[in-house]
Amino acid sequence: MASVLADSESLGIVCHDNPDPDSIASALALELLADAWGVPEIEIVYGGSITHQQNRAFVNLLDLDLKQLENTDLDAFDRIAFVDHSIPGVNNSVPSSTTVDVVIDHHDFPEPPDAEYVDLRDRCGATASILVGYLTGSDVPISEPVASALLFAIHRERLDYVRHPTADEYQAALTVFRQADVPLVEEMYGSSFTPAMLDAIGEAIRSRTIRGSSLVGIVGRTNEGGAIPQAADFLLNLEGITTVLVFGLVDGTVRLSARSIDSRVDIADTLRDAFADVGQVGGHGDMAGGQIPLGLFADHDEDDPDLLSFAARRVRGRFFDAMHLDDDG
Repeated sequence: MASVLADSESLGIVCHDNPDPDSIASALALELLADAWGVPEIEIVYGGSITHQQNRAFVNLLDLDLKQLENTDLDAFDRIAFVDHSIPGVNNSVPSSTTVDVVIDHHDFPEPPDAEYVDLRDRCGATASILVGYLTGSDVPISEPVASALLFAIHRERLDYVRHPTADEYQAALTVFRQADVPLVEEMYGSSFTPAMLDAIGEAIRSRTIRGSSLVGIVGRTNEGGAIPQAADFLLNLEGITTVLVFGLVDGTVRLSARSIDSRVDIADTLRDAFADVGQVGGHGDMAGGQIPLGLFADHDEDDPDLLSFAARRVRGRFFDAMHLDDDG
């Protein structure tokens, strides 16, 4: 990777849309590496929005300078790097024709990324763990802010939920713990919910539909996209439930978040079976997500009061069909 970035005057590090701590922390680690390797201009860019209250606290407490993709000319960079995603136009708002030079990711995709340098480890639990290995292997000192970001990201991605963490996550967390500002990391966890986020999670609980050990919840229309994965995490705690899908209408799209603790279910494959023909989906065997443009619901425009109920029937039906569950579970 150092040879790919050699003699580059600028590097654009692109997070996936609506970035989580794993994507942002990985971008910060790559920025640290590129700076140590002499790249003079580096910018971290993301699409969508940061709505999850802990993610907002993460960005604010670390005082991060992140650029909005819509205000950034990617063609102005000598090199483009993707972290925690792989393919232009998939889980990001980057034009599909964009040339990507570096990809570092831990998600599995049917087709390999097209880039000069690719490090794709689908058996690793977090992209941040991969970047910790890069930093230690390159003897680049890990600053306190970057160490704090990486520690929070690794915990949020895997260790907090004990979702199939690998030895890489435990080793990486131990490595960055020594340099991290632990009280600051604890403050990130203590961030508060907005009323709109609580309302959205409450609606997902109220609207839940259960078939067998699978559950679908709907947050409705919301500006709090971060409520959707949080509702999925929360509903997975319901007794007898092992697989959850939560979705809602956010900024003109249907946004999906799914979780499963059933070893027989690969939730990323399930979402692909259900929605890959109409939207963007991706993830892991135990957690996945995606978004569907409203074009799927061509009979209704965004302001149609019947849109939500129509979308709910279509999304719920497709998901339960992919799970091979009929009305009787």
